[in-house]
Amino acid sequence: MEIILKQDIPKLGNKDDILDVKTGYATNYLIPQGMAIRATATAKKILAENKRQQAHKEERFRAEALEIAKKLEGTKLTIGAKTSSKGKIFGSVTNIQIAEELEKIGFNIDRKKIFFDSVKEIGEYKATISLFKDIKSEIDFEVISE
Repeated sequence: MEIILKQDIPKLGNKDDILDVKTGYATNYLIPQGMAIRATATAKKILAENKRQQAHKEERFRAEALEIAKKLEGTKLTIGAKTSSKGKIFGSVTNIQIAEELEKIGFNIDRKKIFFDSVKEIGEYKATISLFKDIKSEIDFEVISE
């Protein structure tokens, strides 16, 4: 029986895959659990249209991410932190602080997309921002004593 998966299923396939499985497996497990639907002609047309629309949306998001990456190129942030006399930071610099500094200069980027190694001392560092699946941008930031 031919089915269309509605979600990723380990060792079987990914969402929107059209697969041929045994009839009992499809009718007794996959379809009642809401994991798949029958691959009728209508369902296949709907799937093709949804994939086309999804590709169009992804293309638009990719273009926006590339534009943001170009604007971020060469950006340098300065982050103030309370420090000891030896230059050690009380606590550490977080991605929330980077996101706030980016927002001040006009970039609204989710903090969960900002990655960098732990920062516990004054100095210059790099952060990687994941803008889209395969589009990443690096920014420099400097930690100074307040």
